[in-house]
Amino acid sequence: MKTKLILLAILMSCFLGVSQEKLQKQNLDTVVIASTRIDLPFKENSRTINIISSEAIKNSAATNIADLLQQVAGVDIRRRGTAGSQADLYIRGGSFDQTLLLIDGIKMDDAQTGHHTMNAALPIEVIERIEIIKGPAARVFGQNAFTGAINIVTKKELKNKVAIKVEAGSFGQLNGGVTIGTDLENSSHLVHIEKVTSEGYRYNSDYDNSSYFIKSIFNKNKQAIEMVTSFQDRKLGANGYYASASAVDQYVATQNSLIGFSTAFKTEKLTLKPKVYWRRNQGEFLYVRSNPTGYRNLHISNKIGAELNGSYTSKAGITGFGVDVSKIYLESNNLGSRNRFMTTLFLEHRFKVFNDKLDVTPGVAVTYFSDFDFYAFPGLDIGYKINDALKVYGNIGYTYRVPTYTDLFYTSPDTAGNPDLEVEEAFALEIGIKYFSPKFSGSVAVYNRDAQNLIDYIRPNTTETVYTATNITDVNTKGLEVEAAYHFKLNTFNQTLAVGYNFLDDDILNQNKELSRYSLNTLKHHFTARLSTQLFKNISQNIIYKHAERTVGTSYNVWDASVAVNIKQLELMVTASNIFDADYIETGFVPMPPSNVLFGLRYNLN
Repeated sequence: MKTKLILLAILMSCFLGVSQEKLQKQNLDTVVIASTRIDLPFKENSRTINIISSEAIKNSAATNIADLLQQVAGVDIRRRGTAGSQADLYIRGGSFDQTLLLIDGIKMDDAQTGHHTMNAALPIEVIERIEIIKGPAARVFGQNAFTGAINIVTKKELKNKVAIKVEAGSFGQLNGGVTIGTDLENSSHLVHIEKVTSEGYRYNSDYDNSSYFIKSIFNKNKQAIEMVTSFQDRKLGANGYYASASAVDQYVATQNSLIGFSTAFKTEKLTLKPKVYWRRNQGEFLYVRSNPTGYRNLHISNKIGAELNGSYTSKAGITGFGVDVSKIYLESNNLGSRNRFMTTLFLEHRFKVFNDKLDVTPGVAVTYFSDFDFYAFPGLDIGYKINDALKVYGNIGYTYRVPTYTDLFYTSPDTAGNPDLEVEEAFALEIGIKYFSPKFSGSVAVYNRDAQNLIDYIRPNTTETVYTATNITDVNTKGLEVEAAYHFKLNTFNQTLAVGYNFLDDDILNQNKELSRYSLNTLKHHFTARLSTQLFKNISQNIIYKHAERTVGTSYNVWDASVAVNIKQLELMVTASNIFDADYIETGFVPMPPSNVLFGLRYNLN
């Protein structure tokens, strides 16, 4: 009730304001999708791709990537609490092991488990945009892009600036951060440091998270070399995260780090983009927080990788090619000492016919795993441009995922891995139409995925207490996705209304829900809406609505909102979440927080 009154007061204040510094609108028509070998303007791609621009991030009412991605239809973020808590990432009914996260094109997959994916997510202050590629993307990105991929693109223009933020709110939330940018004669640098804490909204749901990020461009006047590095340190009270609702004293601590270097060599026809990187993840789990000598898991994984991607332009079109080589090391008191060598070769060619109206891109990825042999996965993208604003498209392809080390070797009192697991495979297709103009954009897509050997944790009968990782029978998934955005002006100020809907139907429940542990929480209906308005120069407001209905029969409606007041270099913000106090669970045994509010202050020294 208190949160509702606060929000009402803020919304009423929207009619009082004077001077706001206008945020420069990012023109999506000029955005180039550069996470693959063939760089394409956003309008020209023949897949379902969402772009969350810096402006959309600003107007999202979200304070972190997990909350931001929840506003995209077809993307299922399953959180275990407020902003600093753990979250899992799913796209179009896949699992968290079947979605690939990239940072500036660097693959952040973890061979131990996809459960760590969102631990690598960056603070929104350093993000230029987010590219969401839906559907099978194995031929484009390789392993783990089974149902889609998300590429976080960090800020490109590293200007001289200092920005400070302080936030405080419900459940003892207290956050602080500083962003420093410097543009020197032959180098540029961006540094961000952040602390996010909370006492928790129920017993043992506190968190203490730290984030460090540095991006540098060296030798920028000649052959520029780009460096990106991040370190995320999370300490979480994990009441009900795993095992059962009665496991209230669990504790999780994770560390995720990345350092990568990249450059680009370009001529009129040839582009080469080499990169090298090292990603490390450490995860500790205590069944009883106060008893570290009791049941405890400690996993440390390292991935060292090198990539060379390129493209060659000729009269016949654009040929994309690449090689990705990586070595993985795992040390774990539960999973043992493991290592894996991977090599993936990529080849694709894009050409146009019929006065450049029809574009065709066949491609293939061939991967060697030292413990799973060779796999080849072809695909095809086709698009037809009806006019400059309207395009129909379709794509088909095979996709795959090798089991994680958790799938293969994990043991606990109620869970068992299976070293005899086979690779997950699927054949997927999609047909869509999209329209893009400065005022209105929209898309409709239908998709189908026939999967084999999907991995689930099942038990042979209801009397058995141990769930074992198993390749279950074939699973068919089909869906419909609709998205639209309308941009208009009131009193010379930009306004946006954006909506999205995803319907998904699969036959996973036919596998017997009484015997399965993890396959039963798919988003059957997912509707999102965002209204971003500005009525006066210094005040803007956003209202977010999310409806979710899962295959287990649960449904819920959640409303969030934010208001920002800008006074020269000072910005005051209030974000209200779950305004009407919806009672719901996104995953596991963790009820989501009741209505809550976060107050923020940001000061920019330019």
